Amino acid sequence: MGLTKEQKTELVSKFGRNEADTGSAEVQIAMLTTRIQYLTDHLIAHKQDQSSRRGLLKLVGQRRRHLKYLSQTNPEAYREILAKLGLRR
Repeated sequence: MGLTKEQKTELVSKFGRNEADTGSAEVQIAMLTTRIQYLTDHLIAHKQDQSSRRGLLKLVGQRRRHLKYLSQTNPEAYREILAKLGLRR
């Protein structure tokens, strides 16, 4: 399941630079993290759902690439988003 419009606007207002900022790395990382958390909970209940597991791994890789980009371009924002989202790195 994708994110609802309300969830997206909440994430954009919390992590974006302005209300229309949906493309920055911070917002994309926050959206990916929300989807990853949902899929993780789904896979705990449905252990045999291999297609969702593959999708989860693709999302984790995509988030990892965004985090790598952010750490190279803006290390302060990188540390800040890790703290806000509770990610280990």
